[in-house]
Parts: sequence; structure tokens; C-alpha cells
Amino acid sequence: MAIHIPGLIGIIVFYLLILVIGIIAGRKKNKKGDSDEMLVAGRNLGFFVAVMTNTATMVGGAYINGTAEVMGRDGLVWCFAPVGFNVGIIIAALFYAPKAREKKYTTIFDLLQEKYGKRIGGLLFINELLADVFWESAILSALGSTLHIILGIDMSTAVIVSACVAVFYTFFGGLYSVAYTDVAQLFLISLGLILIIPFAWTNPAVDMSRIKDNWKGSLEPKFIGVYIDMWLITIGGCFTWQAFYQRVLACKTTRMARDSVLVSSFLALFMGVPPAIAGVIGAATDWNQTMYNGNPVLSTEEWSYVLPMVLAYLCPMVVSVFGLGAISAAVMSSADSIVLATGSVISHNLYKNCFRPKASQRELTWVLRVSILLTGILGTMIAIVVKSVYGLFILCVDIMYVIQMPELTCALWFEKANGYGSLVGFVVGLILRILGGEPILSFPAIIKYPWYDPVDGQLFPHKTFAMLCCVITIIAVSLLTDYVFTNNKIDKSFDIFNCFQEKKIKEKDESQSNAVELKSDEVFDEKQEESEALFKT
Repeated sequence: MAIHIPGLIGIIVFYLLILVIGIIAGRKKNKKGDSDEMLVAGRNLGFFVAVMTNTATMVGGAYINGTAEVMGRDGLVWCFAPVGFNVGIIIAALFYAPKAREKKYTTIFDLLQEKYGKRIGGLLFINELLADVFWESAILSALGSTLHIILGIDMSTAVIVSACVAVFYTFFGGLYSVAYTDVAQLFLISLGLILIIPFAWTNPAVDMSRIKDNWKGSLEPKFIGVYIDMWLITIGGCFTWQAFYQRVLACKTTRMARDSVLVSSFLALFMGVPPAIAGVIGAATDWNQTMYNGNPVLSTEEWSYVLPMVLAYLCPMVVSVFGLGAISAAVMSSADSIVLATGSVISHNLYKNCFRPKASQRELTWVLRVSILLTGILGTMIAIVVKSVYGLFILCVDIMYVIQMPELTCALWFEKANGYGSLVGFVVGLILRILGGEPILSFPAIIKYPWYDPVDGQLFPHKTFAMLCCVITIIAVSLLTDYVFTNNKIDKSFDIFNCFQEKKIKEKDESQSNAVELKSDEVFDEKQEESEALFKT
């Protein structure tokens, strides 16, 4: 396939523009160059930039490509992402984000390490690390395929160049660079997605009468359990990620953090409409009337690229380039957020909190930069080499819902939650999720829940069941260990995670602080009495 030179030039100009904006923003705003400014932008993000960067992070490559794919292949009934995802974000804005911002954490794992201990908090990061890397790989792979379909560029080259651009400005500017490039990227995403609809809709190959009876999709009664599971995963698995809380923690005030997330959730919902329409257009297209040479009945793999196919075969090349710019912007807005989020936790929660508490700001900055670079390289390599990245990503997302969401919720709302409950809950949730099977990765179902079908697999909402078991385990084990240690049923020398020894020290410090305040009040009262007596004399 010949390379389309004008389109290639357009993409190069776009990449250079984003790169320049990222470098300038990082140099102008990140004057100190310390790790705190790179991680949370000095907690100085204004409302407008916070809304834009939140929205751009939500409206990533997986969001727009996945919405088009599911809407076109399965219909409206199964298109969970735009609604479910943003309902979850609204819940986070109202109940999770304010509590995290009030504490002035640097990352959301500060909360987990504070509640469960440094070692357990570090353990909980493993799944996020894997999920972030596989997420990055999946979206870079999708972008590489898109550039290959539309412009004829080699897939590996497209993946490497895209990753290099995103990593380069994030490496030097941190969150400032990411946030300000997100503003430009969101503008391009909006323009590109909206622009393609009228051109694709009016293409002669599109006949809406082909789908007038099935664009809504259908739900067989036997799949109701799976349907409920998918909705709950979409809602509950979206607000546990460090990339989301990085923007929340960087806002100037708690109220601004809450309001910016609420506004961005509605913007992200609106941004899901154009790709959904593009998916419907793809379903209504007679691909025999286009330049497409494949099977007119799209396979599962081809449906995952229905948005770039609409751009390539139903739109003029100029419009295709704008649309491709929108997809590229969406992918880069996710990729830069991923590498920064992962680097933040590695440098702050693992390196500083666990190994080098007295590390200098300069040292932490370079650890952050090296972590960003390594995350970018690892994600790029997996995108090029591994063919089943999407399946690994799906499994990690499930575990974010099954494990991370209960862990975060209990840390915020259950006072007696501790490291023992967290660890046992982690193990129970992980085992139940894996034993439930995963068809995408060919994992067999060891536990066959009610309504199991040899062909359709698990029809019981087993992922939500695993999540609830994780919650119950965290609460039960935390209450049990709290009782046996605080009532001296077991000697505190067996408290290997120091959950109750640290608690005792904290209570002692608070008691001493209260005693000092009481003594100060007594001294103040005595001095006041002496002054009054002297005045009367």
C-alpha cells in the first residue's frame, strides 16, 4: 500500500504542534523542576485547564474506537461506555475526589499506603502498573493500525513515533505539559469527530434503511446477568485509576476539583456521540460500494477498526486526515497520562516511601523521568510484539473493579480497614476472578457459577460477585484483627504489618498533643488571672 504523502505531512504537522506546546508549557510553568510540580503541577491547575485535561484523559483512543465498534456491531443496548463510564465519574466527583483532595495526597496510593501500610499499598500498585502498561499498548497498537489503514504507514513506525512524542514532552514537563497539550488535543478531537459525520453520512454507500430494525441492538434474557455485570464494571471500574486522581489532586481547591470533574463528565458524554454515530454509519454501509477490498461482512477484528474504516473509505482525504488527527490526539492524551501516572507512583510511593524516604527533590525528579521513559518503552514494545494485548488489558480492568475499587472504597469510608483485611481481600478477589475464567485469553472457567453454559460461558454476574466477596473479606478480616489485637487476644509482636503498633503510636502522639494543649490552656488561664488581679490592684 502506497503512503499518502499529503496525509502524512498533516500528521507530522500535528505531532510537531503537540510537541512544541508540551515543551513550552513544561518550561514555562515547571520553573522549579521538582517532583511535586511534575506530579501535581504545584496544585495550581485552574478550572478551565482542569476541565479540559480531565475530559481529554477520559476521551481516549479506547473510548472513541470502542464506542464506534460496539455501537456498530452490537447496537445501542450494549454500548455501555459513554453512559456508564461518566456515571462512574460523577460518583467519583461527588464522593471520592473531594475526600482525596482534602487530604492533599500526591498520588491516590498515598491513601492506600496510609491506611494499609507501605508494603500492602505497594502490592496494590502491581495491578495498576500492569493495567496501565497494557492500556498504553492497546491504544498504541490501535493507533498504529489506524495510521496504516488510512495513510499506508508501517504500523511499528507509527507506534514508535507516537509513543516518542508523548513520552518526550511528559519527560520534561510532567503534568503541566500533559495538561496543556490536553487542551489542544481536546480541541482537535472535537473538531475531527464532528467534521466526519456529515461527510460519512451522505456517502452513497451508506443506506440507513439497512439497520432501521437492529441499530438499537437486543438483549436475550439469558444474558441479563452478563449485562448487569458489564454495566457495574463500567461504572465502578473507571474511578480507581491514578491518571484520574492526578488531575483531581492538582486542582487549586477541593471545590474546583469536584466541579471540574462534574463538568468534564458531561463533556465526555457529549464526545461519545460522534463515534457512536460513526459506528452506526459503519453498520449501514455497503462496503462493496467503497474501495475496501475485504469481506463486506466485517469480522470481529475488522469491527474494532470501524472508525478508521469510516474515515478512510467514506470521507474525503482532507476530512480523513482531520479525523485521523482526532484519533491520534485521543491516543496521545491517554498515553501521556498513563506514563505520567505510572511514573508518579513508582517514584513517590515505591522509591521514596518504601526505599528512600530522604531522597532529594532532584533525585525524585530523575527517578520520575526514568520511570516515564521505561513505561513508554515497555508499552511500545508490547504494542509491537504481543498480539493479544487487548485481552490482558480487559483482565486488568476487571481486577481494577474486583479488587482496587473495594480497596479504595474501604480505605476512604471504613475506619477500621487495615492491611490484613486488604491483603486477604486482594487474594480472595484475585482468585475468584481468575477461577471464573476469561474467554478472551482462553482461561477456562474452574468455578462454574449458576446458569453456566458450555458455549456462552459464565452467565452469572461472577465479576461483581468476586468484587462483593472482596469487600466482605476486607471488612470481616479487618474487624477480626482489630478485635484480637486491640483486646490483646494476640500479642502485638505478631502484628507483622505494624497496623496496630502504628495505631498505638499515633494515639499516643495525639494524647500527648492534647495534654500539651490542655497545659497551655491552664497556663494561659493562670496568667490571665494574675493580670486581672494586678489590674484590680
